Amino acid sequence: MNGNLGVRRQPTQARARARVEKILTAATELIEQTGADQLRMSEIAARAGVPIGSLYQYFPDKASVIRTLAERIMLRVREGLRESLVGVESAEDALDRLDGLLDGYYAMFLLEPVTRDIWSGTQSDKDIQDMDIEDSRENAQVVAEALKPFVPKKEHGRLDTVCFLLMQLTGAAVRLAIAVDRKEGDRLVAEYGRMLRLEYEAFLPDRS
Repeated sequence: MNGNLGVRRQPTQARARARVEKILTAATELIEQTGADQLRMSEIAARAGVPIGSLYQYFPDKASVIRTLAERIMLRVREGLRESLVGVESAEDALDRLDGLLDGYYAMFLLEPVTRDIWSGTQSDKDIQDMDIEDSRENAQVVAEALKPFVPKKEHGRLDTVCFLLMQLTGAAVRLAIAVDRKEGDRLVAEYGRMLRLEYEAFLPDRS
């Protein structure tokens, strides 16, 4: 992933880093209250208690603030993915953990509506779309490496491709699920989880 895509000037001193954190916290609070579309740079500066000029030193526009928040969500998800797949002991163990990861990803969007609002503010942003694709690629690598010990070596190349595709589709499936009625969303995620498991199982001839 292209780290810190939205930040104009990288903060190096503790005081500057603290200021950037205040800016991002303020932006998150405002998005939670009114949504990403209504976010204004002047309101971010006022909420963070920083001069508007200082805000522009770090973030050239609203889109760059939202990009940075979205990138943090991506990194948080990947860190959770890595932690959850450490020490996989069997194919069945891997499948069960992957089931839990989908449920956890869906729960994050349900329990933290601001995460959904941040994501909705990025959908027309070409830079974010590119970052999302790279994020799916990196997440796919994590999943594929966890499964490869249980997959015939000749299938490893195809496994990489399928995991990449599934990671991208997972984001789309969960965003659809949170856009509809909760009961329907739950059904969509449950059905998508079954589809995912079937795709992974197809690579695992020996599940004993």
